[in-house]
Amino acid sequence: MLSQGVMTASYIGASILFILALGGLSSQESSKRGNYCGMAGMALALVATILGVVTANWEILAAAMIGGAVVGFVLAKKVQMTQMPELVAILHSMVGLAAVLVGFATFLDHSTAYVGAEKTIHDIEIYLGILIGALTFSGSVIAYLKLSAKIGGKPLLLPARHWLNLAMGIGAIVVGTMFVSQSGAGEDAMTPLLIMTAIALVFGIHMVMAIGGADMPVVVSMLNSYSGWAAAATGFMLGNDLLIVVGALVGSSGAILSYIMCKAMNRKFLAVIAGGFGTPKASAGGDSAEVEGEITPIESDEVVALLNEAKEVMIIPGYGMAVAQAQHTVREMVSKLRAKGKNVRFGIHPVAGRMPGHMNVLLAEAKVPYDIVFEMEEINDDFPDVDVSIVIGANDIVNPAAQEVPDSPIAGMPVLEPWNGETTIILKRSMATGYAGVENPLFYKDNSRMLFGDAKDSIDSLVKGLD
Repeated sequence: MLSQGVMTASYIGASILFILALGGLSSQESSKRGNYCGMAGMALALVATILGVVTANWEILAAAMIGGAVVGFVLAKKVQMTQMPELVAILHSMVGLAAVLVGFATFLDHSTAYVGAEKTIHDIEIYLGILIGALTFSGSVIAYLKLSAKIGGKPLLLPARHWLNLAMGIGAIVVGTMFVSQSGAGEDAMTPLLIMTAIALVFGIHMVMAIGGADMPVVVSMLNSYSGWAAAATGFMLGNDLLIVVGALVGSSGAILSYIMCKAMNRKFLAVIAGGFGTPKASAGGDSAEVEGEITPIESDEVVALLNEAKEVMIIPGYGMAVAQAQHTVREMVSKLRAKGKNVRFGIHPVAGRMPGHMNVLLAEAKVPYDIVFEMEEINDDFPDVDVSIVIGANDIVNPAAQEVPDSPIAGMPVLEPWNGETTIILKRSMATGYAGVENPLFYKDNSRMLFGDAKDSIDSLVKGLD
């Protein structure tokens, strides 16, 4: 058994490592170091907790840890980079489920007797922990199903859905009051606790089902925040300072990230929760409005000719690049273009893909140089000087309807503006709409050309042509 002083010092060390991990994740260059700090902090926290807290049932603990390690290892080896968003979502659900189970276990544990105000505070901790955990669990499961395309990405808009959310929120407060009063009086408080859990599960399902596809990156960061607060609530229930600190770090960083994502889309956080992009507007048009004009197809050899003549090339990756796993081929094309003296840059939209930083992760995996990857606000003003923009499987993030169609579901969302350049080449399998279900006028502009086919195959043909 470790002494209390050694445990405290270990927890402080682990907390510092977690803070360094978050700091390291602030840039691509330091992200690997940040991950190492996070792993070291978690290892230190586990060892300190096991040696300082656990006194019995070692075989159960060992079985659980070995089982979890095996599952984690298999997932890490099996899951493709394109599946990272849904993996993150399902891992968030595990944190929420853990908070629910710990909450009920703590409620049923009568080994420590609390009285007076101390008992009231402890009951509130249990209640909030289960509430946040259940909401996080069910919401994350729905996010996983949406991100993995097992259910549709369009929002489920029930009649009077806002009133339904309000009723569930008020119901959770009323039931919480019943739980604290009955628990304090020595009555059976399990019934209100179960009712609240059901309300929280339904609320989590309804909340995420009502959110449109284009807002899924915000949902992922929001659920990340919820999982952090669930962990913090678990820390209060167990009296574990490290869980409180780590939960607060994850919860606050997730909330900040959600704010950043909403700002990038010119959205308010409450508007996302209330429905988000993809919600039909009351005015005419909206996401069902058809775009007039004709598309202009182009062949690979014509694109190669344009690239050979260009001096400034901009590449805009989207989820289609992830699906086609074309990031390595894209990096090969970029290397050939740079060898020919072309100035090649990447323009990254904050919500490209299905989770925050999705495109950055894919490009880093393909070893694309960090110094040619730029965020939207850094690059948008440069498009008038760009000779060729190549849009790889992106749709909503390059949709001029956000600026040109006032009643579009994505109206007001900042987007990348390749149409301001000389020529835009769009790589797509078909003319299908993006995740938000909104038609894209970019495809019909005079300086746009459509290169149809699988993104990886199309880029392969360009690489061969550049040779």
